[in-house]
Amino acid sequence: MSRESDRPTRKGASSLSPRKRPTMKDVAEHAGVSPSTVSYVLNDNGSVSASRRARVLDAMRVLNYTPNESARSLKRRSASAIGLIVPDLANQFFALVSEGVERAAAERDVLVVLCAPEATERPAFHHAKLLQSQRLDGVIYLSGAGAGGSPSLILELAESGPVVLVDERIPGFDLPAVVSNGRRGARELTTYVLEQGHRRLAIIGGPDALWTAEQRLSGYREAIAACGLDPDDVPVYVGDYRQQSGTELAAIALQGPPEERPTVLLCANDLMAFGVLDYCRTAGIRVPEDVSITGFDDLPITSLVTPRLTTVRQPAREMGQRAAMLLFDLLSDEPSGETYEPFPATLQIRDSVVPPADRP
Repeated sequence: MSRESDRPTRKGASSLSPRKRPTMKDVAEHAGVSPSTVSYVLNDNGSVSASRRARVLDAMRVLNYTPNESARSLKRRSASAIGLIVPDLANQFFALVSEGVERAAAERDVLVVLCAPEATERPAFHHAKLLQSQRLDGVIYLSGAGAGGSPSLILELAESGPVVLVDERIPGFDLPAVVSNGRRGARELTTYVLEQGHRRLAIIGGPDALWTAEQRLSGYREAIAACGLDPDDVPVYVGDYRQQSGTELAAIALQGPPEERPTVLLCANDLMAFGVLDYCRTAGIRVPEDVSITGFDDLPITSLVTPRLTTVRQPAREMGQRAAMLLFDLLSDEPSGETYEPFPATLQIRDSVVPPADRP
């Protein structure tokens, strides 16, 4: 049986091809130890003498060796790098979710590979293929107008490794997801608006294909029906969650004489509500005196705009943190199988909603 020598064998880095990435075997040969000893040093386990440990560390420095984290993670069944697909970072909600993911990942020394399709003007399927090719341990996926995602794309990702959805579900498929109770939040918001005396309502909704948009629309309609009104009489203008679509749809919703216009616009997210505010300023329509406006998400800027926006709060950072922890749990040797209740979506009453001017 061969034994490791306590004398290092000085095999210089020059023996390696300049384009070849040094391997664990190269480090072992340089230090005069076995590959298993190098592994013990890298994983900080096993009984390794101080002198051999020093030689391994010196060899790693000389050879500029960095461990293959993907391979190591496969062996120890823990994450070393995860992917994060977000529609875009201009929307503060997505940025805050991303921040939550990064915080949770940093606590575990896990690398987050960010893909923002709109930033590169490449469709989401391109980034999905890229993430698959990088052999990441798992992916966190945020849907939105710019994500270009589809159920088939997400399911294809899920075949390569765990995928956790944020603020989205795919009906009919049991993919892990971190969501808020947006339906209830939208219902409570609409109930508050109706209690202020509004009866001429219009909705600027999110993309039809998104589960979150459907949930919010359902919440609006449930509250309207509970008030004794016919939800089908309330016009719905389909937006894309971007500010510009709010501006464009406000021009349609608020056309006509004041006595026939809606007295309140329910916007399915804050960005579209900001677009409505922009249109009203340009058109000389006063908010909230002439028309009240609501949003959804409670972005940090909502309390800074004039008037301050009445909206529904989703805890974006906490949702990102939970998504990362759920993904790490799925990647562990013994997943806990723990399930989570949806986060609360809470009404934030501010200045953009007042009773209509024609309230009796």
